[in-house]
Amino acid sequence: ELDAMLVGLADRLGGRLRAARRLCRTVTLRLRFGDFARATRSRTLAQATAETPVILAAARGLLAAAMPLVEERGLTLIGVSLGDLHDDRAVQLALPFDRGMAVDGAVDGVRDRFGSSAITRAVLLGRDQGTSVPMLPD
Repeated sequence: ELDAMLVGLADRLGGRLRAARRLCRTVTLRLRFGDFARATRSRTLAQATAETPVILAAARGLLAAAMPLVEERGLTLIGVSLGDLHDDRAVQLALPFDRGMAVDGAVDGVRDRFGSSAITRAVLLGRDQGTSVPMLPD
């Protein structure tokens, strides 16, 4: 359940980064527990990125490190934010080039043309959204 939420958040944030032609270096995980205490964890990446799998991997690592607290206290809120933003034209490209950006670009193209609900990650298919917080349009 939590992993599916992280997938959705990382997917949305990656798309917003690419649409704004930005890259991030810091991924921050925000948690609120059942007793309303809060925790924030962050990880700074070696290279700036807008790739969804890289953002997701960092968020998963942060959540894995915080799981003992989540299991002890319960969780009422999870959020992911990105920081240390850079213009994507001002960053030196690393070799070898990764095909991950091509996949992300294709997904973004489908969403731009047919709407944000036209394509999604497989883990999010058939899930009951339950009570959800309204989100601003991308």
